[in-house]
Amino acid sequence: MSDKTVDAISTMIDEMEQFIHELNQLPDSARVGLLFGSLLASLALESLIPNIEFGYRKLSHVATNMVFILTSGIISFSLAFLAYGIIDIARLEFGLFYIISIPLWLQLVISLVLLDFFGQYLGHVCLHRYKWLWKLHLVHHSDTTVDASTGTRHHPGDILVRELLIFSVIVCVGIPAAFYVLYRIITPFFAYFTHANIRLPIDLDRVLSWIIVTPHMHKFHHHFERPWTNSNYGNILSCWDRMFGTFVYDNPDDIHYGLDTVDGQYDLNLAFQFSLPFNKTIKTDY
Repeated sequence: MSDKTVDAISTMIDEMEQFIHELNQLPDSARVGLLFGSLLASLALESLIPNIEFGYRKLSHVATNMVFILTSGIISFSLAFLAYGIIDIARLEFGLFYIISIPLWLQLVISLVLLDFFGQYLGHVCLHRYKWLWKLHLVHHSDTTVDASTGTRHHPGDILVRELLIFSVIVCVGIPAAFYVLYRIITPFFAYFTHANIRLPIDLDRVLSWIIVTPHMHKFHHHFERPWTNSNYGNILSCWDRMFGTFVYDNPDDIHYGLDTVDGQYDLNLAFQFSLPFNKTIKTDY
């Protein structure tokens, strides 16, 4: 390896470490701004390159789904505060990263990959495979007009399952707070982007789906019935679906949103949605 190459790699690593340091100093207002900024950007794209002309009351739909972001935020913040504030894993030097010496840039890559796998893919699979968890996840799938705001639509119980997995990874691995902040910026962006009612050129969407989860790829997951409902669980990286045989890609025009077990007329009824997991009139076979 030439000296120029070594210097370039060294400079890149230094810049990454500086970025990580600055990220750790990012004020909460900036983090919230990035969260809502990515949602607004996805909603704006829907007006420019819409996939389906729903003809719905978009503001009412977005406002309803935004209620869920409040409950999700409370749960996410509480478990993050438990890990970094109360337990304080950095002070205790607890976790894999404090046992094995790994370069900071590699720690970042490992952290994001593990959080995406356990917190998103594996957690999502569990929410579909176990009946009592599926009942919690019904709320997300009951949306009959999937758009960017659907990415925020999760029952508190659904979010708690995912966040407990994320909390476990943070503690066991010893993931630094700055890495968690970056994850919390990237994850919502992909949630909004993949749920957005946008139509990318199909060839571009297919190519991108070899690396990341794309809008068309994820929309198959929101089809009203199986087997498509039980596919494409990923949030950021598409490799998990390809590795574990849950990847599907077909004709996006054949997708029909909602659920075959829930009446779509209640998809904006908050009282119905929050009580949906406990509604015994909703029958599922798993």
